[in-house]
Amino acid sequence: MTQADKPLLCSGLDMRTPDGSGSQQIETHQEINMDLVLARLLSQQDDHLDELIELLRFPSVSADSTRKADLHACAEHLRQELKLSGFKDVILHRTAGHPVLTASWKGRPGAPTVLVYGHYDVQPEDPLDLWESPPFEPELRDGRIYARGSMDDKGQLYTHVKALQAMIALDALPVNVVLLFEGEEEIGSPSLRPFLQEHKELLNSDCAVISDTNMFMKGLPSITYGLKGLCYIELDVTGPAMDLHSGSYGGPVVNPVNALCELLASLYDENGKVAVKGFYDAVVDLTPQEREAFAALPFDEAAFRADLKVAGLRPEPGYTALEHLWARPTCDVNGMHGGFIGEGAKTVLPSRANAKLSCRLVPDQDPEKIADLLEAHLRERVPVGIELKVTRHHNGRPVIVPMDHAVIQAGMEALEKAFGVKPVYQREGGSIPIVDDFKDVLGVDTLLMGFGLPEGRCHSPNENMELENFFGGIRAAAWFYHLLPNYMK
Repeated sequence: MTQADKPLLCSGLDMRTPDGSGSQQIETHQEINMDLVLARLLSQQDDHLDELIELLRFPSVSADSTRKADLHACAEHLRQELKLSGFKDVILHRTAGHPVLTASWKGRPGAPTVLVYGHYDVQPEDPLDLWESPPFEPELRDGRIYARGSMDDKGQLYTHVKALQAMIALDALPVNVVLLFEGEEEIGSPSLRPFLQEHKELLNSDCAVISDTNMFMKGLPSITYGLKGLCYIELDVTGPAMDLHSGSYGGPVVNPVNALCELLASLYDENGKVAVKGFYDAVVDLTPQEREAFAALPFDEAAFRADLKVAGLRPEPGYTALEHLWARPTCDVNGMHGGFIGEGAKTVLPSRANAKLSCRLVPDQDPEKIADLLEAHLRERVPVGIELKVTRHHNGRPVIVPMDHAVIQAGMEALEKAFGVKPVYQREGGSIPIVDDFKDVLGVDTLLMGFGLPEGRCHSPNENMELENFFGGIRAAAWFYHLLPNYMK
């Protein structure tokens, strides 16, 4: 690192001498602080990995009601670690669901305050037979750590914890921080918005940062400035009161599984575009500048297909695959069941069938409005003799953060310093509903600075985190806190 590469640690105070020149004594002291932080992080890499492995062993699956104790144990583990690391007011808050953990460090009066968000809950591990190693027994292979939660989000959450621990220990943290870790993100964060509304003073901050997204590709870090929203519904289709003999009753008695297939097929046109009336009415299209920027990214469609082992793609007509992934709405069947699926044959006409649907939404689609449109579309097409029940699950609004925002610019420089490569801007096909809640309830914009990779198998068997990205993410987090005051003067 050259002298020119070393920015000043700025606490928001005027550090000039009376004649207007900078204080060389302060500059030298603060440059050494950052050098010490980076050296400390390098020396502690083995410890950081061991501690991550310990965290990943908790089977903190929020969707599984039998694992409530595991989620509480995971949150308590984090609480004890934060208490021993110099954080203050480390509190495990009860909610209607799983606990919310908060902590703070406010040793820089007058400096910006950063809200650091992460989630300690994980997706279900099913199907188990596709894992190459047990999902809650972390394994190191080929420069990666394999375990459920390694990328989403325990590994990424830990990048901030480890960076902050080092900076606090060395008195080198130039900002104030409030940590907010929850255990319900994977089920839509039902307890979190009420928690934000009740604890606005506790969470008062100038900006937020989340690491729960991907880099564009290995070796190319990125800032995510746009997230899709989410609308999730469940369909229960019921016909006769009991399963029937398909020969004795099939034909005039409508088969609920057949009816469900008809309903689902009606959601799409011949090109795969959503055929629900009004679905696209509120969609804000990509700007020409965005389309140009997307086209300039090194997206290898052939490699993308090869990684997924699919022979072809079907993007929305008029859009590239990348544009469809990031900036066009979708509607997908996430699961369906009904009738006999055991070994051998059973000639049965099932009495019921079920499907789960999710729509990924873009600005300015409203999830409740989309749910209304979906339900109206389906009810108009229910066959005679069939009853349809629609259950609405969690949702979230799409988000766009201005690319010229101070917190985004600080993140871009931090990534470049940590990874040695100029980052790119990207959107994301996934959803993090809390980002909209932070803006709506707390009035803060959020930096989405992720360290996962598309091949990290998020939500799938063999989820993994590149160790290079884990350690690089810790450095990037440290640089972000170090640089932020210069951007928020």
